[in-house]
Amino acid sequence: MGNSQKRAIQNYRSRLGKRGLARFEVLGRDADRDLIRSLARRLSEDTPEASELRAAVSKSIAGEPPKNWFSSTACHSGAQVEAPQPCASKAESACAEPM
Repeated sequence: MGNSQKRAIQNYRSRLGKRGLARFEVLGRDADRDLIRSLARRLSEDTPEASELRAAVSKSIAGEPPKNWFSSTACHSGAQVEAPQPCASKAESACAEPM
C-alpha cells in the first residue's frame, strides 16, 4: 500500500473519530450481513430512535445465561469444576462427578 493510500485511510479514520465513530470488523453469518450493517448504520445516528434501539438491543443481549450454562460449558471444554454441577444432558453426566 502506498504512502498516499495510507495517509488517506488515516485521514478518513481521523474524520470518523471526530464524529464519534469508529471503524471495526466483526465476524458473523453471511445471512446476517445486511442486518448487522443496517443495525450499525441506525446506531451511528444521533437520534432518539437510535438511543431507543441501542437500549432495546443492550437489554436483549444483557440477559442472564441459561440456568445450566456454566456446567454445560465446562462439560464441553473439559474444564474441572470445584463442585458437582448438573450437566445439560444425561450423556454428559460424567463431568458432574466430584473430583
